[in-house]
Amino acid sequence: MKRRAFLQQTSLLAIGAMAKALPLRAASRGRRLGLSIASYRRSARFYSQDHPAWESALDVLDHCRSLNAGCLQIGVRGWTADFAGQVRGRRESLGIALEGQVSLPRSEEDLPVFEDTVRRAREAGATILRTVCLGGRRYETFRSLDAWETFKKDSLLAVERAEGIVRRHKVKLAVENHKDWRTEEQVAWLQRLGSEYLGVCFDFGNNLSLLEDPHQQLEKLAPYIMTTHLKDMGVAHDKDGFLLSEVPLGKGILDLNALCDRCQQSNPRIEFNLEMITRDPLQVPVFNEDYWITMPNLPARDLAWIWNQIKTRGNLDALPKVAGQSTAQRLAYEEANVRACFQYARDFMGF
Repeated sequence: MKRRAFLQQTSLLAIGAMAKALPLRAASRGRRLGLSIASYRRSARFYSQDHPAWESALDVLDHCRSLNAGCLQIGVRGWTADFAGQVRGRRESLGIALEGQVSLPRSEEDLPVFEDTVRRAREAGATILRTVCLGGRRYETFRSLDAWETFKKDSLLAVERAEGIVRRHKVKLAVENHKDWRTEEQVAWLQRLGSEYLGVCFDFGNNLSLLEDPHQQLEKLAPYIMTTHLKDMGVAHDKDGFLLSEVPLGKGILDLNALCDRCQQSNPRIEFNLEMITRDPLQVPVFNEDYWITMPNLPARDLAWIWNQIKTRGNLDALPKVAGQSTAQRLAYEEANVRACFQYARDFMGF
């Protein structure tokens, strides 16, 4: 083979290898990627010279403009009618949708504050409110099956209280799978309550900690999905089980375009809100007996599935780590990860 022909052939082979290594660009999704405020620790109490404090949602909306984000999902408790009007004016001028984050009314005494929160969110333009039943993680929170059963009953009562309020204000309440509900459990109470104002904020990665495949999970939750937390997830082996972490889009184990396609098929108007949490990896201690206290009957195939992911695709070096970083370093790392996600979403996900 002549030198020129050899160089041409090897160049073509190299280009072909690079093309195979890159994901295919998805068709246009007809929207901009949104942002969950949980992607940032940055706040009035955690800031640096290069990343000044955010005093309110107005500041975060301005930051969304710099990201070219199309939606902001943010806490709305405590807003006054005047501030809700300011938020509405700012977000409309920027062309940014709004989704609120609220806490469930855990007692009858909580209802007045909850209704006022819903009212202000509606005035600001939110038609979907994201909430959670559990702030922590199921396998870390409950030390007995009875405690878990009590939580389930109390949570169902809280959701029922909330449903009456959101129905009156014509706002939808999306309950996230927040490392608490296994899919069949969440679907069961959604079917039981049977309200058009109740649904799901589908988090792409949370239920990996409960040994569920997000792609199979989505098939069961699809009829109820109102909004999302879009993220990619990395895993790695750990002495007590495995490590789980949000990673920049495209760096993890999820088929992001397939998940987004299925969400849009179920709900064409759905918002995709990035939740890129930059933190140390979470420990999921599946080798500890306490992990199984509230899930004594999980099929072995679920553990086998996640273990296969860890064995074949686990990568400890790919998981973000913030231990030992200064505030300024952590905020810079956080911002870089969020911006990398937005760029990937534009380049390869059709946003």
